[in-house]
Amino acid sequence: MKIVMCASEVVPYAKTGGLADVTGALPVALEKLGHEVVVIMPKYKNIKDDSAIMGKNIKVYFIKGDNYFGRESLYGDKNGDYKDNLDRFSFYCRQSLDLLKKIKFAPDIIHVHDWQASLIPVYLKTLYAGDVFYKGIKTILTIHNIGYQGLFPKEEFPKLGLDWSFFNIECLEFYDKVNVLKGGMVFSDIINTVSPTYSKEIQAKEFGFGLDGLLNKRKDSLFGILNGLDYSIWNPESDKFIAANFSLQDPEAKAKDKGDLQKLCKLPLKKDIPLFGIVSRLAEQKGFDILAEAMEEICKMKLQLVILGTGDLRYHLVLEEMVKKYPGVISLNLKFDDSLAHKIYAGSDIFLMPSKYEPCGLGQLISLRYGTLPLVFKTGGLADTVSADNGFVFDAYGKDGLIACIKKAVRSFKNAQGWKNLMKNAMQCDFSWGESAKEYLRLYELAKKR
Repeated sequence: MKIVMCASEVVPYAKTGGLADVTGALPVALEKLGHEVVVIMPKYKNIKDDSAIMGKNIKVYFIKGDNYFGRESLYGDKNGDYKDNLDRFSFYCRQSLDLLKKIKFAPDIIHVHDWQASLIPVYLKTLYAGDVFYKGIKTILTIHNIGYQGLFPKEEFPKLGLDWSFFNIECLEFYDKVNVLKGGMVFSDIINTVSPTYSKEIQAKEFGFGLDGLLNKRKDSLFGILNGLDYSIWNPESDKFIAANFSLQDPEAKAKDKGDLQKLCKLPLKKDIPLFGIVSRLAEQKGFDILAEAMEEICKMKLQLVILGTGDLRYHLVLEEMVKKYPGVISLNLKFDDSLAHKIYAGSDIFLMPSKYEPCGLGQLISLRYGTLPLVFKTGGLADTVSADNGFVFDAYGKDGLIACIKKAVRSFKNAQGWKNLMKNAMQCDFSWGESAKEYLRLYELAKKR
């Protein structure tokens, strides 16, 4: 099958979040399954060449537009989103379609990601509909987080080059604004999200961000496929950042990683109490509202906590206050540090991830691989990957539910054999991209029949 992957960021060329990890790994997994893949993304300031190769022979094309992409950041600066983002990404979408004709690559599927690439399905069925070259090309749109929709003032609609007849409630109009993601959802052949549970959640008002009605209307075309994890990067057997490598067959060395993490974070070297780890953006969506409320009570338990990340100032202040009050209990690291992140995944006993909503989540997938049991709220991809067999789950979002679950985890830690069994179950989980890629291929086949 011929597949084109279109996204605004792709590892290793540009990254702000998990989207880039997906678009960097999925094409390689598809190539390994015998398919021909081309990747198209904007040419940002840090990218020097016009094209590159990833995997064995995946051509990566960069859409050039210095006025649009020759900037320090991908989407905005300290003042917020770039004011011309509609111009920037509508240009990227049209140029991507033009490029296919130029290189004479007529794909079976164009797989677009998030709002930045969502105009490709729109253009394919409107402006490019009369061109025989594009006939028969099907599209699939992956929504990584429906909270980001590409909303712009109505006055900017003419920039899209579309007739005003498409600015209506059935197409791109959304409360008198242009909604680019909505356009992609209307015009793509298949819509999918990054976990099965999240695909159901966004059909409800609470998580649909105003698009739940459209998603219900298109529910027969809506699917959820869990993101994979790149085990060449996240592997305790070969991880170069950690003090001691370990495996499912020989997990004993994990204790050395715990000691190393405690030492590095200036915490008492205690083996008999659980060490909780957090690697996260410090934001309400990630559960820091209830975590902030619960911190006092958590710190009084027999545990240790290492936190890595940055985010909202209010949470920085709450946590800094707790560090002063409980210096031997919490280590707070308000920064991004890849090496420390690896050490936290390897050295912690429990990975704390109480997100209010989480389309997929990578933190829990990584922690499972390292035998660090995830403690999560039952939502999105967390609900699809963590259970009582490999971690700890609470299903009533709030301070009380979180505290009760942490107490349960602390009690469970005292049962050495039971803990070993949970660790074994966790490390046996397989969330490799190979499995997810096969599911995507099934969706591509379905799209071809539409």
